[in-house]
Amino acid sequence: MQLRSALLAATVLATPFAASAQPVTGLYVGAGAGVNIMQKEDIRGARLGFPGAVVAANTTGSYKGSVGFAGVFSVGWGFGNGLRAEVEGNYRGNHNNGISGSSFGGANGSNFEQKYGGMVNALYDFNGLTPWLVPYIGVGVGYVAVNDKWKVYNTGATTVGGLAGTFAPGAINAGGMQTKGAFAYQAILGGAVPLNSISPGLAFTAEYRFFGTTGNRNYGGTITAVNAAGAQVAAAPSGINLGSSYNHSIMLGFRYNFGVAPPPPPPAAAVPAQAPARSYLVFFDWDRATLTDRARQIIKEAADNSTRVQYTRIEVNGYTDTSGTKQYNQGLSVRRAQAVQAELVKDGVPRQAITIQGFGDTKLLVPTGPGVREPQNRRVEIIIR
Repeated sequence: MQLRSALLAATVLATPFAASAQPVTGLYVGAGAGVNIMQKEDIRGARLGFPGAVVAANTTGSYKGSVGFAGVFSVGWGFGNGLRAEVEGNYRGNHNNGISGSSFGGANGSNFEQKYGGMVNALYDFNGLTPWLVPYIGVGVGYVAVNDKWKVYNTGATTVGGLAGTFAPGAINAGGMQTKGAFAYQAILGGAVPLNSISPGLAFTAEYRFFGTTGNRNYGGTITAVNAAGAQVAAAPSGINLGSSYNHSIMLGFRYNFGVAPPPPPPAAAVPAQAPARSYLVFFDWDRATLTDRARQIIKEAADNSTRVQYTRIEVNGYTDTSGTKQYNQGLSVRRAQAVQAELVKDGVPRQAITIQGFGDTKLLVPTGPGVREPQNRRVEIIIR
């Protein structure tokens, strides 16, 4: 039993879903889709009546809730320390059948409600809890357009003063369709599973979102009455006032973080150690991954010398000082190595000959304590082997 458990654990850890999680750094995009559970929506008032013969005035009640569709697309920026900020486009659609608690005697009805708009979100990733799952939370605010196709109709025989005859169920009904704007807010609870073994920066996401709109929305329409022969005997303007909309969305999706360096290749078989043919140091300003003019000169010299020797590979290793967090320094060291790699390629070195790694603040050139801005530690080392 113990051997079987060990083999099962090894198999799981070998899958792409067990790739090591890294903090989101820089630009990313995400998309998700799933179900939207809409709570019942209050009818705050409905103007249903004919001139001289009021069928119902200030009708109230609630449209029943339903399960529909939800989808989102987002573009954001990760700061490397767990914090993320993003803008989001979203869509939700629900068809709600039935009215409960109506003050329009025996009334029933339906509405098809679509919400689409934009949100600004702030999120925080809980990095480091497990190597295969990163939980996160977030909040957002924005503005949405709410398109509502609504209907209210009588469900029993109705006699209306001023109109001839007794009207059969459904012979008196009101409805319309309009789009109104509303401010919106949301809370987000989710988790990301890194898929770096498939593609560096790719993650599978699962989310729960509570989404709500504020204020009331007034929609116009028309009320009509049809006699037993099917002829329309009366028509008048109508309207409905709907309250806030509350939604619970469960979505699955994917997120891609651009600029994530691929993991270093597996170590080669043991061979006799060879001294590096040449080593070059490129230094950076504090909290920067941009190259100075002097740095470009050194990289150009390294690129030129690489053509004069027989090399097996060129290593580009990035480092930082201790002034940032461990997660942020790791991302900064990778970005510095990427900047040097790009300049080497620009100077004629084949990209496939270069391997890059980021070591953060783990290998200091000048030993210091935490939180120290040491210029000699903010470097990238180019090694031609």
